[in-house]
Amino acid sequence: MKNYYPLLLLLLFIACEQQPKTTISSWVAYDESHELSENATHESKKMRYRLIQSKVSNKNTLWETIAPQIASFSEDDYHQLKPLILEQNIPALQAHIDSGALSYEKLTQWYLYRIVRYENDSLKALNALISIHPNAVKNARARDLQKSDTDHLVYGIPILLKDNINLAGIPTTAGAHALKENITTDAFIVDRLQEKGAVILGKTNLSEWANYLCSGCPNGYSAVGGQTLNPYGRRLFDTGGSSAGSGAAVAANYAAAALGTETSGSILSPASTHALVGLKPTVGLLSRSGIVPISSTYDTPGPMTRNVVDASILLSAMKGEDPNDRSTKGNSMASEPVALSIESSFEGLRFGVNKQFLSDSLYKIAVLKIESLGGVMVEFEPLKVNFKNFGTILDADMQVDLKTYFKQSSSKNFMPQSVGDVVRHNSEDSLIRIPYAQERLDGVLASSLSADSLAFFKELLQKEGRAFFEAPMTESNLDFILSINNWNAGHAAVAQYPCLTISMGFSEKGKPKGLTFITRPFEEEKLLKIAAVFEQVTHSRKMPEGYK
Repeated sequence: MKNYYPLLLLLLFIACEQQPKTTISSWVAYDESHELSENATHESKKMRYRLIQSKVSNKNTLWETIAPQIASFSEDDYHQLKPLILEQNIPALQAHIDSGALSYEKLTQWYLYRIVRYENDSLKALNALISIHPNAVKNARARDLQKSDTDHLVYGIPILLKDNINLAGIPTTAGAHALKENITTDAFIVDRLQEKGAVILGKTNLSEWANYLCSGCPNGYSAVGGQTLNPYGRRLFDTGGSSAGSGAAVAANYAAAALGTETSGSILSPASTHALVGLKPTVGLLSRSGIVPISSTYDTPGPMTRNVVDASILLSAMKGEDPNDRSTKGNSMASEPVALSIESSFEGLRFGVNKQFLSDSLYKIAVLKIESLGGVMVEFEPLKVNFKNFGTILDADMQVDLKTYFKQSSSKNFMPQSVGDVVRHNSEDSLIRIPYAQERLDGVLASSLSADSLAFFKELLQKEGRAFFEAPMTESNLDFILSINNWNAGHAAVAQYPCLTISMGFSEKGKPKGLTFITRPFEEEKLLKIAAVFEQVTHSRKMPEGYK
């Protein structure tokens, strides 16, 4: 008689090995009426929410995607790796991997585990995510096997994308019910990231249609993703918009970094309210192909990170001339490498200080700090800029640009092919699809601006925006203008000047606030270098207390 005992032991061993270390409990929608009641009297009307949980999506769909990817990852693994990953910048993560203390696979699993840990808890959930890449861990494992000494610093690093940026195989929804099945090819910047080995972790929630859906609706709300909440104060502090999910996710350490997009303030605003570094590049530095548009005149993607060096790394990884984007096509600035070196001090640099902002105590402290370290501070009284036609320009651009996106980038078999299609789709079930209405899309649909009038308004606004900055910069030979959060985002948008915001501290109630540096077009390296100096001397960023 044959001895089957060794075979039984082997089968038992295999069975034990296949038992998942981690199982994810199902998400059960909770009664949010008490939370909505508490926010009904919030001092900000934009935070008087009508709902928090999405009525369109189920979080269990996310968990089904994550569960097989973290089945071999345990709570012990999470705590053991936490000191190597939490709040670490990309060079530090790469150093841990080079030492053998960490792998790209474990790094990716750690972030996925952390996402479930907080997003599956109704008292902690931020609704920061819309989708997870089903092959994120598989791709990370491949990076471990293929690693070389010449890899870009973004190689193997888990990155989140705002869900208006195309990612092959995963719907690009812009938060909209109408785009739930919008399967596309990769956006140009996603191709650049993946070519350099980045691991795309998933997609973040956003203000639906990049905050160009409704008037007065909450920042960070979308039909698909629900209401994004701020980890520094859930339902207490605004998330900013429209890249709210990217801001909340990076602040809560759900990924190493994320991408946002901005037309006017949509990176600067959520980066500031989440104590992050947010870079809004000059239009034309990064491609917009494969990104759901508002305006081809003003739209740009950009990095949202916990520190300056990571913003430099992401910017470097995304650059490249795109023949399908007229702003980067033939633009040598789009393909020049980004220098990661930093300045050693503020010595000799000249900063414009907006007199109207000096009543803000954090701004005044930041100004004094820069001055104490050698910066030359010049106060100025800002010019007034008439933004009367800005919305008119956005309406006219979106009417054309969105139709072009549908034609070039999106699925051929899904319904919308124009703004009119989207408006009609939403109107079929306004309670679910547009609980805050769709005034802005109605305005886009109604736009009838002639091409000549559109060109005239754009030129007029650009002149006014540039005068706002150039009056003090030219008169006083300034290198930078200092602002707060996204307070001058509109001026920078119409002038097409780049901006970088970085944490300058917190209010007495704990609300983050950013110091924003603004300079002339295509001088992003200057912004990164000076922001790195500010970061080194202030160390203003602090983690959200409930997410440590």
